[in-house]
Amino acid sequence: MPDPVPGSPLLVFGPRSLDYDFGPAHPLTPRRFGPGIEMLRAVGAEPALAPEPATDDELLLAHSRAYLDVVKRFSESDGGWGEAEAGIGPGGDDPPFPGMHDAAAAVAGGSLRAIEAILRGDVAHAFHPGGGLHHAMPARASGFCIYDDPALAIARARRDGLRVLYVDLDVHHGDGVETIHAADPGVLTVSFHESGRYLFPGTGFADEVGEGPAAGTVVNVPLEPETGESAWLDVVRGSLPELAATFGPDVIVSQHGADSHAWDPLAHLRNTTTAMGEAARLVDAIAHREAGGRWLATGGGGYGVYDVVPRSWSLVWLAAAHREVPDRLPSEWRDRWASEAARHGTRSLPMTFI
Repeated sequence: MPDPVPGSPLLVFGPRSLDYDFGPAHPLTPRRFGPGIEMLRAVGAEPALAPEPATDDELLLAHSRAYLDVVKRFSESDGGWGEAEAGIGPGGDDPPFPGMHDAAAAVAGGSLRAIEAILRGDVAHAFHPGGGLHHAMPARASGFCIYDDPALAIARARRDGLRVLYVDLDVHHGDGVETIHAADPGVLTVSFHESGRYLFPGTGFADEVGEGPAAGTVVNVPLEPETGESAWLDVVRGSLPELAATFGPDVIVSQHGADSHAWDPLAHLRNTTTAMGEAARLVDAIAHREAGGRWLATGGGGYGVYDVVPRSWSLVWLAAAHREVPDRLPSEWRDRWASEAARHGTRSLPMTFI
């Protein structure tokens, strides 16, 4: 495997990123890409890889043929959706929409092309903010996720015989990725999340450790509600480096959901962007120490569209780019998005990244 070429992280975003859209009332809205991508550009990032749909053969690395058929059938409907099937249905977390298969396959394709660029040695790091759909199961949609792009990126690396460390920093347990790879001793999944006793998906307890010969390659760290930045960061720093060193990965895939933030409306942790940025820098350091620098970061959850997500995404990219965090948010960015944020219930925008 070639050594990666140093340089700026590959940023994955394009027109198809906006197509993954469950509707205007859904919490996971493509509206986040407006302020999010503009903030990334303000700190020096520029989209360089536009997602295109993964092929069926690629999607079959993590999903069943029957499930793909269900998604396609819903995608082609004229709006007479009928009853829910495979986790997809009107009124649920994953409501159908026209073109859903292509939109979800494009998210998967973005992460697949990014991991392939890393494996070829074209880049060391890539960041796919629209990726991180970590709840999708082999034959079922779940938690706003149709196809599981982190699990697919991992499967692509495993096809080359590489050992993969998956780090999930979203407030919700990374249950789909864990389920898909729980029996593979070549994948270590580590998830830091609010306890399933209080939050969807209701899983991710410490006794979930992997299956059969892969026992010990699943690590879950459930956290109590109201856990703050110091405790959250302490547990990440206190466990992740040793786990990585013991496992010995060839490549790292991570998920940086912004929904552990104290301002997020869908969860109960009290994290900060300061801690999120420090965690991203820790993953970067581990990638260089243990995996030759090979690291694919994905976005994931986060429903503070204006006040949290743009800062979180930028901090991940800055960590991967080995750049310092600016003292203040760009005033032009704040002026551009303040009125729209107010219309959507965010009364004031922060002044700083952390």
